[in-house]
Amino acid sequence: MYAHNLKNLFLNPRMLAITCLGFASGLPLALTSSTLQAWFTEAGVNLVTIGVLSLIGLPYIWKFLWAPLMDRFTLPGSSRRRGWILLTQLALCATLFWLATFNPQQQPWAMGMVALLVAFFSASQDVAIDAYRTDVLPADERGIGSAYFIFAYRIAMLVGGGIVLVIADHLGFRTAYQIMAVTIGIFTIATYFAPEIKHEVLPPKNVWLTIKEAFRDLLARDSIGLILLFIVFYKLGDALATSLISNFLLHGLGFSLTQLGLVFKTVSLVATLAGAFAGGALLVSLRLYRSLLLFGIAQALSTLTFMVLAIAGKSFSLMVACVFIENFCSGMGTTAFVAFLMSLCHMRYTATQYACLSALASVGRVCLGPVAGIMVLHLGWIVFFAWAFALSFPGLMLLMLLRKKVSFNAEVAEC
Repeated sequence: MYAHNLKNLFLNPRMLAITCLGFASGLPLALTSSTLQAWFTEAGVNLVTIGVLSLIGLPYIWKFLWAPLMDRFTLPGSSRRRGWILLTQLALCATLFWLATFNPQQQPWAMGMVALLVAFFSASQDVAIDAYRTDVLPADERGIGSAYFIFAYRIAMLVGGGIVLVIADHLGFRTAYQIMAVTIGIFTIATYFAPEIKHEVLPPKNVWLTIKEAFRDLLARDSIGLILLFIVFYKLGDALATSLISNFLLHGLGFSLTQLGLVFKTVSLVATLAGAFAGGALLVSLRLYRSLLLFGIAQALSTLTFMVLAIAGKSFSLMVACVFIENFCSGMGTTAFVAFLMSLCHMRYTATQYACLSALASVGRVCLGPVAGIMVLHLGWIVFFAWAFALSFPGLMLLMLLRKKVSFNAEVAEC
């Protein structure tokens, strides 16, 4: 009986759908960032123009601005969440095919604008997918569902950022991007047959009301101030520790690009996936609060491994161990954290609320880069990692304050 229940938890149509959607979500990201930069570089485009390509990622930061539209409107002939996912996936197919028709050497700016459009549809797909998986997964499946999603997302980023370069080396970038467009098109089939959301709720009457009610509902929660602070601080130490990790390993310790690439393309991927699945499996028995606490402690302790590496100096085996431990613990923490964000969303406003909460969670990752550089310059790497370790604990203290104030294993609100 237990084995049957466990099989239903790990293997069911919802998990298959979440896995397919995770791949579809992760694939376009690299195609509009590192892979596009490689295409421009191979075409001989100047460095200034290539640098401007980083602005293509802006839709991923500002996606919460149009998320209310996806809460308010239901497209004809489909359910609210799946309809938007299908529309954005079809748009991604079309724009990737369009992008493949350009020559970066002759039309760099026009190509950049089309790539920005790809990023817009990709960010919009993320909003719809986040809302769907939040609504479709019951509380006891959110940990495993998050692990499946992270697994597929990371594999897709490896395909979009690595395998596509191999294809481009043999067949050209134009053909490579066309293959990626077809790949996303194939995943529309999975979206079409994805399970319906039980107890689908009626959307708000207009967009303004969607925005107003979404924020009113969120801000009316008990201890919302502590909750929002916790969201900002839970991953802060981890974000600080990894904000300059490439610089630390390359210039701080003197590892080569080949060594760094080998570790980050293999060890970090394996460790993150292993951590995500371990976190998802443990979350079932530990439940959400204890998972957040224990994984958060592990996440904090993992930052100390880089301090040990900074003290020990250049050691490839120690570097591999540090990268594995940090990514494994971070993967566990991310799985529990995503499950917590999902539990905070109301089904009527999932797209808006999840987009806002995830944007808030990324504040540390986005803003700590300049601060980290100043800290390393004045304090050195050892003290820098000690501060990253210390900054892991405000989030844990906030979590303990929230223990009796928040229902950590609540279902997504439906009414």
